[in-house]
Amino acid sequence: MLAFNGNRAILHFFWRHPVGAVLWLNPTFLAQSLHLFILAWIGSYNTDAGDNRSIIAMSFATLGLRTELLRAVEAQGYTTPTPIQTRAVPEVLNGRDILAGARTGTGKTAAFALPILQRLSESTGRTHHPRVLVLTPTRELAAQVAQSFETYGQNLPLRTAVVFGGVSIIPQKKQLRTGVDILVATPGRLLDHAGQKTVDLSRVEILVLDEGDRMLDMGFINDIRKVIKLLPVKRQNMLFSATYSPEIKRLADGLLKNPVLIEVSERNTAAEGVTQLVYPVAQTGKRQLLSSLIREGKWCQTLVFTRTKHRANQLTKQLLSDGLSAAAIHGNKSQSVRTQALADFKRGAVQTLVATDIAARGLDIQQLPHVVNFDLPHVPEDYIHRIGRTGRAGFSGVAHSLVSPEEQKLLMGIQRLLNHRIPVKNHQPSRG
Repeated sequence: MLAFNGNRAILHFFWRHPVGAVLWLNPTFLAQSLHLFILAWIGSYNTDAGDNRSIIAMSFATLGLRTELLRAVEAQGYTTPTPIQTRAVPEVLNGRDILAGARTGTGKTAAFALPILQRLSESTGRTHHPRVLVLTPTRELAAQVAQSFETYGQNLPLRTAVVFGGVSIIPQKKQLRTGVDILVATPGRLLDHAGQKTVDLSRVEILVLDEGDRMLDMGFINDIRKVIKLLPVKRQNMLFSATYSPEIKRLADGLLKNPVLIEVSERNTAAEGVTQLVYPVAQTGKRQLLSSLIREGKWCQTLVFTRTKHRANQLTKQLLSDGLSAAAIHGNKSQSVRTQALADFKRGAVQTLVATDIAARGLDIQQLPHVVNFDLPHVPEDYIHRIGRTGRAGFSGVAHSLVSPEEQKLLMGIQRLLNHRIPVKNHQPSRG
């Protein structure tokens, strides 16, 4: 009879996580699993003792990841894989094409970064040209994804580079000349490099389109097609999208070969941890209402969305005149200004960050408590992207929408997409 704690812990784990039982039978994973089993047998892997670090390693180890990646994951303080990671990592390791529906904040970057790093580290030889290409719609998201690859791959001899517009191309050329394994890029700047012969994409083994829906919304479909023509025909492809549309389906049909479809939540839905509220207000009263909500609620960190760059600049000036610290980011701002504004916002030097949809795409702000739709988006799916800036990685947040009578039709479209009504909250702004 198996009466000791170690065996009981392993049996209980596999009962709760059947994918672990399947991977247990994988020969490449058996040696690592056997090591954990032996530790359990001798009693040094006693889960009843509250050894959270052991549980962390064991949980991620069931995905078949190598020790160097497990150490990097543990160093970031992550506990157990998210649903998208649990489902995607084994499929990527098996070389399958992936079509994944995953909102921002679900851990989707790690879902493809971790297995890609493992696959590269297991192959022999070293090439001067990129073997992995990740396309993103915005500069901020490109920088974030590249940082994730560097963080998770810190214990592996792999090189990551990121290229995007808005900054000098010369340092990027120098980095590409030194050799790179993983290249993260926005489509436009990547085509600039290709045109100047500073990057060779003929050795790419894996292509990832991250936030494909946003790339299509931003009109990148032709650039994407141009990039694909520069790649080898034989490669692994992955498409990640927070929302689905006929355009996304057409892109997937032409790009993916017998893909694994992964959906970790219902399509076109908001994150569970986000409380959504609607504030009815006249268009002329929005600025006063927002200032009142920030001041009275003592909101220390608020991301505000406007529909246009001009509105973002105007609102930022108004908030500053109301005595609130604020900064704006949008496409007309230089990359250095955008980077500085985001850094100030993250460290608390700026209380309110006002952004357009494009500029805010890819912003990863830990435990952001408040998102405000100063203007409702014309496209209902953009509402989901916006409020996905909060309620990330299991944390909670509140999405506030200031809705004027002229925006009622837009609100109805959003509620149809969500398939429920958003609660209404009336607030009387304080004066002075």
